[in-house]
Amino acid sequence: MSRWQLDWPVPGGAPEASAHLKSIPEDFRVTELLDTGGPIYEPDSGRSLLVPGQGEHLLIYLEKTGDNTPWVAQRLGELAGCGDSGVGYSGLKDRHAVTRQWFSVQRPGLEADDEAFIQTLQQHWQVLAVARRGRKLRRGEHYANRFRIRLRAVTGDPAGLEQRLGTLAREGCPNYFGLQRFGHDGNNLDRAVAMASRPARRRRGRKSSGGREGLYFSAARSWLFNEVLAERVAQGNWLQRLPGEPHEMPTGPLWGDGGTMAEDMQGALERDVVARSPEIEAVFASTRMAPERRPLRLLPTDLEWTHTRQDGDRSLGLSFTLTPGQYATTMLSSVIRLISAP
Repeated sequence: MSRWQLDWPVPGGAPEASAHLKSIPEDFRVTELLDTGGPIYEPDSGRSLLVPGQGEHLLIYLEKTGDNTPWVAQRLGELAGCGDSGVGYSGLKDRHAVTRQWFSVQRPGLEADDEAFIQTLQQHWQVLAVARRGRKLRRGEHYANRFRIRLRAVTGDPAGLEQRLGTLAREGCPNYFGLQRFGHDGNNLDRAVAMASRPARRRRGRKSSGGREGLYFSAARSWLFNEVLAERVAQGNWLQRLPGEPHEMPTGPLWGDGGTMAEDMQGALERDVVARSPEIEAVFASTRMAPERRPLRLLPTDLEWTHTRQDGDRSLGLSFTLTPGQYATTMLSSVIRLISAP
């Protein structure tokens, strides 16, 4: 059992209905949406995969199943001969899913060889489109993710589930960070605390804390955000702007050196919540990470759902769009208890 709180409240209490998630990869489909400055040519359209564009980086839009994003990036670097440093991607996508995602590969002066390179990639993944551009793809550059998800073995009161889905469509749900950010049993938090206790860390700043260390610091500030948001949910004011809110919408703290950007009532609330976890608060005395903010509400767009039944098995199909940094499993968990498929 973890010593960290990893289960946070949602409005209306814990869902009574339950369902199996990711029974097969095809039950969880994600499409990354990126503005390439031109049309996206789907593979069955009968048109060329090559989208007009110029530059030393080749954008590649591919569909993968059962492969995580860093592994695909590594393989692309090997196949292109540019190494990991020459490959870019915008977001991390689920491994146990069917995902469509953009990568960039640095291939200066090799435009004439693009068709042959695409044929090589087609032996490993389905390539949907490619384009040339002048710079590497950076993290968070895509503008949205489109999801199509099927939950199986649904149990619970259909009317209650329908009510929760309607509330989700109208009001959204708490924008918690997903559990995967904290590692198994919260071990990323343990490592953040351990790193903060080293005297040498106090002389280093955010720019020097890359790789795994950056991941652990990010987990610590994400956990503090979830703790503050949980307090706001418990108080029933998570959809309201409080005095001292620095933005036009309700937000919560991404903690940093100096704490929070909020003031007045909201700043006091956030500092009080963080003070309950002095080990985590101390992490930010050892780094120059600047405080930032994150919206408290996750509001999906184009949310639609259908109920089906076959041979006594109830299933729920959903489609919706989220912005980068929002978690589909967080959203689903606000309306139904998710069970890992056997």
